[in-house]
Amino acid sequence: MKHCSRRGFLSKGMMAVAGGAASHTMKTQAQSHAHVAPARPVFVSTWGFGKPANEASMRQYKKNGSLLDAVEAGIRLTEADKSNASVGAGGKPAANGKVQLDACIMFGPGSKAGSVGGIEDIAHPISVARAVMEKTPHVMLVGKGAKAFALDQGFASENLLTAQQRQEWRAWKRSRKKLEVGEKNHDTIALIGIAEDGTLAGGCSTSGLAYKMAGRVGDSPILGSGLYVDNEIGAAGATGVGENVMRFCGSFMVVEYMRQGLSPEEACAETLRRIARLDGRPVDELHINFIALNKKGQFGAAGTGKGFPYAVAYPEFSDVLQSKSLSQKSIGIEGGNAPIEEQQ
Repeated sequence: MKHCSRRGFLSKGMMAVAGGAASHTMKTQAQSHAHVAPARPVFVSTWGFGKPANEASMRQYKKNGSLLDAVEAGIRLTEADKSNASVGAGGKPAANGKVQLDACIMFGPGSKAGSVGGIEDIAHPISVARAVMEKTPHVMLVGKGAKAFALDQGFASENLLTAQQRQEWRAWKRSRKKLEVGEKNHDTIALIGIAEDGTLAGGCSTSGLAYKMAGRVGDSPILGSGLYVDNEIGAAGATGVGENVMRFCGSFMVVEYMRQGLSPEEACAETLRRIARLDGRPVDELHINFIALNKKGQFGAAGTGKGFPYAVAYPEFSDVLQSKSLSQKSIGIEGGNAPIEEQQ
């Protein structure tokens, strides 16, 4: 895909208004923070590794026009990347040394959804989640039941713990360190998209918090927390410390703020403000980030602390951007929305 310069990025209308946070009416906020893709389909995902995932989604969409296939394909690419220590094969294990994966998928029409939690020895939980959605009367399967279902559906069982992650886990065990949550021991691939006809879908996949208690499930497979899709309004996804997202139904909240008229970016930011007020801890300790996409093709993101990189792709464009950031001082918005390489 063609790389877009900052000048070209701005000329395409992605940055409607530069400057600080809107602090007036909801209508003003929505207009002031509307980053609009000029063509569809549009894919938005978390982190820098979301860029190749988005591009895989775009390739799949061009093959058959299926948004659901596209979302699954993008996330599968990340799950298969063994250099990624937070998603799929190669993910950091739980405290007992087993890699336990979580994932969910949602399809806008009919609000269809499938989810798996704490599944072991299956490399592509996003595909198992889709099978739960399409082949069972249930929404979520967990643990041994999820694995048994996956095997019954023909998924292969394999050891997901790489040699590198086994070595690091053993070193962690020897150190007897208390589990501390920081920026380097949790990440998630959340990927949301809109098709040419306005259909929305999304998925989310993770290996969860590094060295978590066995059986711990975070926000990623929980509908309304790690991911939510409303085909009338838009979609949102989350990454960060799952406990801090799921206690507030974070992604659902983002979508509801978009329903009220906020742009995707400002909906993410307002959700963070609300969580910060209710939680009461310093913003930098929350480690929460959101991405969002609405029915109009507008997109945005916001994160605590310094924000986070997120990826956007649409026809003839694919890049990693820097989200807006929530400041502790003002519980407001700071930062820019330029390609991340220009945020030096």
